[in-house]
Amino acid sequence: MSTATDRPKVSLRQFWADLPTPGRWLLSTVAVQTLGRGLTLPFTVIYINEVRGIGLGTAGTLLALIAIVALVVTGPGGSLTDRIGARRMLLAGTTAQLVGCVVLAFATNVPMFVVGFVLLGFNFGVSWPAFNALIASVVSGPLRQQYFGVNFALVNLGIGLGGVVGGLFVDVDDPRTFTLIFLADALSMLVPIGLLLGPLRHVHGRAERPEGTATVGYLDILRRPAVLWLTFITFLCTFIGYGQIESGFPAFSRQVGEVSTQVIGLAFAVNTLIIVAMQFTVLKLVTGRRRSRVLLVMVGFWIASWIILSLAGLGPGALVATVAVVVFMGVFGFGEIFMQIAIPAITNDMADDHLRGRANAVNAGAFQGGAILGPIVSGLLLEHDLSGIFITTMIAGLALMAGAIFALERRLTPLENGVTQG
Repeated sequence: MSTATDRPKVSLRQFWADLPTPGRWLLSTVAVQTLGRGLTLPFTVIYINEVRGIGLGTAGTLLALIAIVALVVTGPGGSLTDRIGARRMLLAGTTAQLVGCVVLAFATNVPMFVVGFVLLGFNFGVSWPAFNALIASVVSGPLRQQYFGVNFALVNLGIGLGGVVGGLFVDVDDPRTFTLIFLADALSMLVPIGLLLGPLRHVHGRAERPEGTATVGYLDILRRPAVLWLTFITFLCTFIGYGQIESGFPAFSRQVGEVSTQVIGLAFAVNTLIIVAMQFTVLKLVTGRRRSRVLLVMVGFWIASWIILSLAGLGPGALVATVAVVVFMGVFGFGEIFMQIAIPAITNDMADDHLRGRANAVNAGAFQGGAILGPIVSGLLLEHDLSGIFITTMIAGLALMAGAIFALERRLTPLENGVTQG
């Protein structure tokens, strides 16, 4: 374990100065290109259910379709990332996202939503391993962990600002407002496309397999016990966390807490404020410390957040429900910081350069698996008024995750666990 004196110094100015030019380009446009996603993320399940009249159970299944498609294409996407480069895969995925958002803007029935979500799922499946591989190809060493943390803060800044604007703009009695936010989401995809075709056109994000090394497939990667435990933890993080933020959380807030869409938009704004304000402070605190222990801190905050959200049921439509919904997202967001610093860094420090696409694809597959199950479970439980079981399931999953984190810690090298050798 490192001491305060031998841990690397972290400052925003030094971080920016150390970044290579491609890394600066990637960071400088993150918030803009995620603004469109923020416009639609908090309100997609409301759009399907309250605006288009599709049941919550079906809505949850439709949202899970994104992750199902992503899971199917993640494996081939990771392999193609290693073979033809991350930039080309990002271009393909982002274009699919643009078209998918246009389809969703005018969707009025289940088949149209299926088409739109299939295209979104394709993007998420190929873009995650490609984007992380692209970052890892231009940023290395301790700077990589810092990059993932700062990138996460900027992603949330864009999503949070979008959520605020969306919450003020959308009206469940006027479908046109939802059409406009999905069209804005589509337009925001022009930013990364322009970046990849312009300033980053020479950054391919591909590493050649060293001569004399054996060909490695997904099964070889998954044979490492540390990879298996990290994959399981990532699955639980999504099932309990991100798989619920787009479906279970807004549905619970509307159905049990009876809060308005404006309150949900405000909650996402608070989530963003916490992440952006605290990201670099947390980075300073955790740099050089065990990433496994960082993940345990996340578990503690997430348990507290779900307990807080359950209080919304004590006063539906009243101030207590509003406070519970907003505070939930704040506490949850603080926990997110720890997760997004640790998991991508562990994943990429365990991977060889020529396997980075596939290593990130394994992690992305676990994420998609949780995103498949999460909306289905929350949709079915909340549709049958089982809100208490819904909250209990989330907390039980977090207890299971804590045990898995201890198992992972025993299988990581000091370098993989982010421990500075002093």
